[in-house]
Amino acid sequence: MTYKKGHLTIFLILLSCIAFAQQGTLKGNVIFDNNEPVLGAHIVLTGNNLTKETSTGIDGDYSFKNIPFGTYSIQMNSLNANSLTIEVVHNSSKDIHNTVIKFSEYQDLEEILVKSKTTKEKIEDEGFAVNVIETKETGLRNVQTNELLRTSAGVNIRQNGGLGSDVQYSLNGLSGSAVRIFIDGIPISVYGSSFSLNSIPPSMIKRIEVFKGVVPGYLADDALGGAINIVLHKGAKNNLNASISYGSFNTLQTSLNGLYRFDKSGFTVKASGFYNSSDNDYKVSGRSVVVTGLGGVQTPITARRFNDAYESVGGMAQIGFTDVKWADQFFIGLTGSDDYKEVQHGAFMTITPYKDRFLESDATLGSLTYQKRDLFTKGLDVNVHGVYGTRNRVVNDTMPWAYSWAGERAIDYKGDEYKYTWLSQQEGGPTLATIKRNVASIRSGISYEINDNHKILLNHVYSGIDREDSDEMKSLLENTFVGTRDLNKNIVSVTYELNAFDDRLKSNVFWKYYQQKTVNIDPDLGTDSNGNQQIVEEITESNNKDNGYGFALSYEVIPHISILASAEKAIRLPDETEVFGNDGDNVVANPSIQPEKSKNYNLGFRYGNYTIKKHDFSVSTNFFIRDMTDRIGLPIETSLNVDDETILYVNQGNAKSKGIDVQLDYTFNNNFGFNFNVSHFDLTTTTDRGTKIDIPNTPFFTMNGSLRYSFKDLIQKKSQLNLYYTMYFTDEFSYLTPLGSNVVGDDFFKVPQQLAQDFGASYAFPNRKLVMSFDIKNIFDEAVYDNLSVQKPGRAFYLKLNYTINKF
Repeated sequence: MTYKKGHLTIFLILLSCIAFAQQGTLKGNVIFDNNEPVLGAHIVLTGNNLTKETSTGIDGDYSFKNIPFGTYSIQMNSLNANSLTIEVVHNSSKDIHNTVIKFSEYQDLEEILVKSKTTKEKIEDEGFAVNVIETKETGLRNVQTNELLRTSAGVNIRQNGGLGSDVQYSLNGLSGSAVRIFIDGIPISVYGSSFSLNSIPPSMIKRIEVFKGVVPGYLADDALGGAINIVLHKGAKNNLNASISYGSFNTLQTSLNGLYRFDKSGFTVKASGFYNSSDNDYKVSGRSVVVTGLGGVQTPITARRFNDAYESVGGMAQIGFTDVKWADQFFIGLTGSDDYKEVQHGAFMTITPYKDRFLESDATLGSLTYQKRDLFTKGLDVNVHGVYGTRNRVVNDTMPWAYSWAGERAIDYKGDEYKYTWLSQQEGGPTLATIKRNVASIRSGISYEINDNHKILLNHVYSGIDREDSDEMKSLLENTFVGTRDLNKNIVSVTYELNAFDDRLKSNVFWKYYQQKTVNIDPDLGTDSNGNQQIVEEITESNNKDNGYGFALSYEVIPHISILASAEKAIRLPDETEVFGNDGDNVVANPSIQPEKSKNYNLGFRYGNYTIKKHDFSVSTNFFIRDMTDRIGLPIETSLNVDDETILYVNQGNAKSKGIDVQLDYTFNNNFGFNFNVSHFDLTTTTDRGTKIDIPNTPFFTMNGSLRYSFKDLIQKKSQLNLYYTMYFTDEFSYLTPLGSNVVGDDFFKVPQQLAQDFGASYAFPNRKLVMSFDIKNIFDEAVYDNLSVQKPGRAFYLKLNYTINKF
């Protein structure tokens, strides 16, 4: 009997293995008859006692996992096509079932029940305070990535000027390095200043994920106030996109990116490149924009910036394999970038701007990417992305003459031109300071989906910087005594995900381990036992370790209405610039700076996406608290240091941010779109005397809104004209600590209310390959300011051509 039971057991095991082997992922692709991919089509698969639903992605792709081999019916429903049902034979995971449907006007789908969610909706329903920005449409316009981010609730872009200037990202009041930026999960800081978000054309970006406060474990970094993750297109379809834009201030922006895949072997080649340049010679005015004449008399003027030009060039090339048996993606790549940036002034706009002070940066990085779903067994996914290379930066400042905002040499009270006693634009003396870095970063992740309800993830991120400073303007002896700086960081996270009650409840619980080691090696003169002088090394080390944890939870109370809650104990370790300083950014070193901590809480609800006939809308709100300890930031500004050229990051003390975000999205008939969001919060700290004050240089109230309308078959049949309007409102704020309600002079340091408005139009030609767009930024030429009251560009005009081939 035991013998027979053994045979029966073996037979059942073999039978289950055979059954398991006879299933796989059913893949398909849907395009219109004009070769445009069908985005958001509702796909229903039926057959073999099975019914599943999904929707097509940005490339028209769809897939169903773990489908037993056999024959199935697939129904396709799109707003721009008649419904179509096809029959497919599913006997291989390698097959892709391609379908072409006829493009037509809006179809009335009142009787079709669409249950599937888009990728955007799925991410936003996981419980995190997250906004997902899709770029398919905006990628054709004169819109930079930073402008896309400004349209998201709770996001504020702090930029010191025009194209190429220093940018900080603020999420619910936390900014700077408290907000981490990623490209496909790799910290963007690895790529260096010559590879910024504005360097990446929106056409290369699939979506942008903005996590506020609580950051999921798979990003695995020390993001205290949130994270912005740029997800690039990873499709394996042949495509080519080229764009060129020209506009005010002699601004030129070009990009080229493409992919080619050999169907039989899966061998794939990807490449992209960009070039950006601008004179940034826009007009400025204000308290510091003056000309000093005889006797020291100061005359306010409106001047053009004359030492603010910017130029950047970069590219990325990758070769590897896609959608093959052993890998979904395997790429070896090389990334290179180079930029040149003139510096008009220090941290503040002072009455004596800089002349001939500029920065040069370059980076060369090799990369390795590997991704595989269902590796070895069903539900086991692995991804690895590593980067290694060099980054260099040079600060050039050798001009001794003082200059005025008129672009001419400044004069003293006698009328004589004069030089700075330190013989350079910034105090400290002439410099050709060079920072050379060897950088490395590797992100790895393993996830195992136990079943449809349970999933476990393990993620790790390592970042390392080996930095060496030198200065050609210093003597050989002085350069001998320049130190080296090393920083190594490891973040590990473990996450458990649960879906229950027919996916109405989604929970995410995670734990994070933080470790960072910094080493400062400074040569110095010492004496040996015989009293002889010798070079010795003074080594200062720090090794910070800590733990964090958190959760995210969402519950769909009734269809289309969900409650979302999340909380996290977050740690943010000081970054390289805060610890070691950076002459190019006017930052002084602070080796004693400590990590900052925050207890982050979010509570919100989401209504939608809800569809009534041709109306589609959603509303979301989020209440938040950020309770910070040892907050890292600039010193609290006073009238005594407001004219300083350099800045120092310090631990400001404890601080708390609390407020609310609200966002509304509405579309009608797929032609009219409306978006509006508002964010209001308080950000306060307590002084040594126990007095609570607002942290300066922080806008507490912002509103953004946008309108879009599309005209079809205008001028030409099958063409499309899109009109856009966007407004950005920032309430008054001060970049000086308030000294009291009755103190005269506080208004001098206030940044006034700002309302900037943009208008744009894009025209897609009938073949949908060529799109021409025209944009007006800051239509009414309002004075707009940002960090420390630095003025930003006024009205500007841009024209752009974008050409795309989706398949060839």
